[in-house]
This record gives sequence, structure tokens and C-alpha cells, in this order.
Amino acid sequence: MNEHKIIYILDTNILLHEPLAFLSFKEHDVVVPMTVLEELDSIKDRKRDVSRDARVAIRALEDSLVDASPEEVLSGVKLPESDPEHPSGHLSIFNDYTLEQTAGTLSFNENDNRIINAALYIQKENPEKKIVLVTKDINMRLKAKGAGLVHVEDYRTDQLIDDIKFLSKGYHKFEDDFWQHIDECDSETEGRNTTHYVNRDVLPNSYMNEYILDDSQHFAGKVTGWDEERLAIADLSYERLMAKQAWGINPKNIYQGMAMDALLDPTIDLVILTGAAGSGKTLLALASALEQVVERGLYDKILVTRSTPEIAESIGFLPGTEEEKMAPWLSAITDSLEVLHKSDENMNGSLNYIMEKANIQFKSVNFMRGRSIQNAIVLLDECQNLTASQLKTIITRCGEGTKLVCSGNLAQIDSNYLTAVTSGLTYIVERFKNFPGSTTVHLNGVVRSRLASFAEENL
Repeated sequence: MNEHKIIYILDTNILLHEPLAFLSFKEHDVVVPMTVLEELDSIKDRKRDVSRDARVAIRALEDSLVDASPEEVLSGVKLPESDPEHPSGHLSIFNDYTLEQTAGTLSFNENDNRIINAALYIQKENPEKKIVLVTKDINMRLKAKGAGLVHVEDYRTDQLIDDIKFLSKGYHKFEDDFWQHIDECDSETEGRNTTHYVNRDVLPNSYMNEYILDDSQHFAGKVTGWDEERLAIADLSYERLMAKQAWGINPKNIYQGMAMDALLDPTIDLVILTGAAGSGKTLLALASALEQVVERGLYDKILVTRSTPEIAESIGFLPGTEEEKMAPWLSAITDSLEVLHKSDENMNGSLNYIMEKANIQFKSVNFMRGRSIQNAIVLLDECQNLTASQLKTIITRCGEGTKLVCSGNLAQIDSNYLTAVTSGLTYIVERFKNFPGSTTVHLNGVVRSRLASFAEENL
């Protein structure tokens, strides 16, 4: 055996987070305790989205072990290799129910303790190897350390960044005047559109559709392309961004101006809005959608969806149709509709008219799989609570002529299995930042009220 091999013991939440996680440890060995299989079995039949991940994990494990004898399953079955130069490790099932309670082990009353005890036993039996328990449960990591397990880790294979502070904000802000940083520039003008070509060294780590601002509050631009030497920047103008308008709404700050520019741009297929509560994500998205559906006729309908909280992932307990069931979870959208029409003489009548005119449909994320959405604007709210695979499901449902707007606040994650760095929202920000049909904007500044602004800064 290779002495440098690591033995990874997987907790249940790793396979719920990424059902094929056991295939991600390269040449190292993977151990799945029997208790993990028991937990997956208890979850697979629940009427929750996580149940699908449990079933996928069980099927994948079964496919890997289907031809193995009981002795081989316990000792380890070689996992499939991607190529001969990168050999894979072995997968085994550890029967932790055969362990006996001793003075040095945790109580067997809890499943977490059984998994920790299994890791401690494997560590004792293999003193020459590095034994690592992999779990997303912070408290379990603390318990394992306290019980004597030397190596405990989070699952980081699918993390594109180590810290949320490194997440792309969608813009770069220069100190002072932008033009003070430019030594040489070529410009081309076509109609109202001007493109500047500057030295690539000005912004070496730029990406497609990244906005550019400065402290002078005059220049605003957007990266539209580059080569090894030059960077192409479309001149948007600070004043023109602040003059954007949609359904009677104007931006209150430059960040909202950038967001509206992206939302109203028909060449952008995916708009990702991040930011704190009260920064205007939902209101701007809805106003821009109404403008493009009702006034401009660019799309046929508005489809509104979001992840329902885990405590109520199944919407069946609520009365009525799917749209009526979803209404309580989409109150942020209806609140924004009321704001947009609060000055109307008959607000309720206006809301009903607009709901019908714009063909606004409320749908559950749970029922998006298998659909094909054509020529619509899809507003996906609160998507910080979605995994990367769930977001991929929704994005791949978007057919010809459909624009997707994803919004969320990474400081408000309700899922038990996600953190800010593993959220699907973080994943798509990083994955799509160089896609020419995508734009990300982080909305700075709470603009809802003095109370919300004070709370954001001081609480």
C-alpha cells in the first residue's frame, strides 16, 4: 500500500451535498460507514428535494459495488479510473455497528457519534496513515477533534473560492479619475456607442461585462473584450446609467444603475444580483421585467420562482393551485408589485391587470425539472439557498429567448447543507463571470430606509 494514501471517511451530509463526492478523492481511499447508509435510507423517501440527492448517492454507491463480494466491500473496491496516469483509490463500507462501547469512545446514542467512533477506530488501526473525517457539520467537526481525531475537514472539492470576500462583485472601482490611470487609448464611436481600447495592464484580471467606475462620478464603462495587449471598454457614462428607467423606477445609486443596465440589456441572458436586504434586487428585477414584457414586448411572460424553505420544501400542505401555494413564499415579489403601483387610484385592480397583462406565473423550483421555458423572463429569488446542481437544473431549463435573473443575499442562507462559499449563487457568479451573455452586479448600500441602513451598518 502507498504510505502517502489518505483514508477519507464521509459523513452523510457530504453525499447529500454532492451525491458523487466519493469519486472526487483521486488516488486516496474512501470509507462510508454503515450509519451513513442508514441515514441515506431514512431520507430517500421523504417528500423533500434532498431526498433525490440521497437516492442518487445510494444508486451511485450501488453501481460502484455491485459486482463485489461482501469481503471485497469491507476491504475496499477499486474505483473507476479517469486515465492510467491518475489511478483511483478504493471504496469500502465500514460496519460501525460491530464496534463495542469502550471508555475512550463516544456514546452510540447518536448517529454522529457512531461515525466519529468509526473514524477513531480506523485511525487506531492505521497509525501509519492519515485518517480524515469529512463533514459539513461544524459541531461534528468540533466533537471529532475533542474525541481525539487528528484530521477533520470540510468538503471543499466544489468550492471555487476560499473566502466570500474574494467573490466577484461585477465591477472594479478606480481611485480618483479613471483617465489618470490611462497612458494610451484608442477610441471608436458608432452612433451613440463609444469603445475605448486601453493597455491590458490597466486591469489585468478583468472579465467579461465587468463594470468600471471611478471616484469622479463621471466615467462608467463595461469590459466587452480583450486580447493579450489591449482591453475593450464600452463607455456607458455615469449620467446615462443613473438616467436608466424601468416601469417608473429610477436607480437611487450607481450600483442600481449598473443592475438596471444589465437587466434591460437584451443581449444579456443571465443577470446575477447579490447584495444585502433592502438593496433593491427584487424591485429592480421585477420593474425591468414588466418594462420588457408589457412596454417593449421583448418577452411573452414573467415566471417567478424561488426555493421554498427546508421546513416546508413540500408545498402540498397549503390549499389551492400551485400559484396559490407558492404565494406565501413569494411575498417579496407581491410586495414589490404593490410598491410599483402604490400611487394608482385602484391598486388592487392595477395589480390584477398587470398580473394578467404580463402573464406573471408563480412556480416552485421543485417542479422545474423537465421543463423547457421559451421567450420568458425568469426571476429566481433567494437563490443563495440553492445548490449548484439545483441552479444548473434551472439554467438548463431556459430555452430560446429566455432571460434568467438570479438574486440573493449570501449573508442569509437558511439551508442546513450550504455555506456562503458553497452556495449555488457563489458557484454561478464564479462560473459565469467570463461568459459574454452574463453579468454580475453586487448592490452596495441599503436604500430602503434609514432604519435598514443603520441596521446594516451597526447590527
